[in-house]
Amino acid sequence: MRIHHLNCGCMCPVGGRLWDGVSRGLTAHLVCHCQLIETDRNGLVLVDTGIGARDVEDPYERLSPLFVHVNRIQLEHRYTALEHVKSLGFSPRDVRHIVLTHLDFDHAGGLEDFPDATVHVLRAELEEAEVRQGFIHRRRYRPEQWDGVRDWRFYDPTGERWFGFGSVRDLDGLPPEILMIPLPGHTMGHAGIAIDTPEGWLLNAGDAYFHRHEMDEDPSCTPGLAAYQKLMEENRPLRLHNQERLRDLANDPRADVRIFCSHDPVELEALQRLSTGWRPLRSEPMSGMQTY
Repeated sequence: MRIHHLNCGCMCPVGGRLWDGVSRGLTAHLVCHCQLIETDRNGLVLVDTGIGARDVEDPYERLSPLFVHVNRIQLEHRYTALEHVKSLGFSPRDVRHIVLTHLDFDHAGGLEDFPDATVHVLRAELEEAEVRQGFIHRRRYRPEQWDGVRDWRFYDPTGERWFGFGSVRDLDGLPPEILMIPLPGHTMGHAGIAIDTPEGWLLNAGDAYFHRHEMDEDPSCTPGLAAYQKLMEENRPLRLHNQERLRDLANDPRADVRIFCSHDPVELEALQRLSTGWRPLRSEPMSGMQTY
């Protein structure tokens, strides 16, 4: 496989380093970190979609004005997954599968830019998104972003164990190197996506955490991102429990797993620097699926 690490949405909230920990000016720079995976038999696989082309063109119909302004979303086509796919020399039709960590507006905005793709998500996530109860739910979940999806694949939390996490499974029609790991808390259908590579596992933790130092043995988070996580959490005990489990894994020297989240620009830049060329698929299925 070849893995491209993409920024599919730029957000610049006022507050600078109080949000991202690194900016020197008045505004922060947060990302929507997605992966485009080239496979040898399954076409292109997109993990999350970020902000979509239609969101850029008609933001106040497809996005909540609250989040457009608070997050200061940069509504530019160059950040969309669609433009990234084209710039890499592919057609939108080459994207045959989309795997979602969850259905928040900044993760699912580009679904309809790839109408031929099969969309994989935990069943609980779509059920929550369709109900849209409460102030935050009505603004985080935007049905306009996915009402044109024709081919869904839904999954229940059942499967094998993987580095101490339960109910981990592979996905219909995808290589066994790509796994879905339930990580509820931020939303009740939230999941991480693990990718097995010759250099070790990559684990996209989505919004299970927001800042790289939350994975330190002595964790910390910027004030802006700490407050935002509390605003958006569905179940605080579950969210913090899964953060702790991820932290334990990130600091386990025996586990060859690199963990990253969706919105940290430093993590994205580091993985973009490390990205190399073609990586052959491993022949042994789900080599990390074990009790650890």
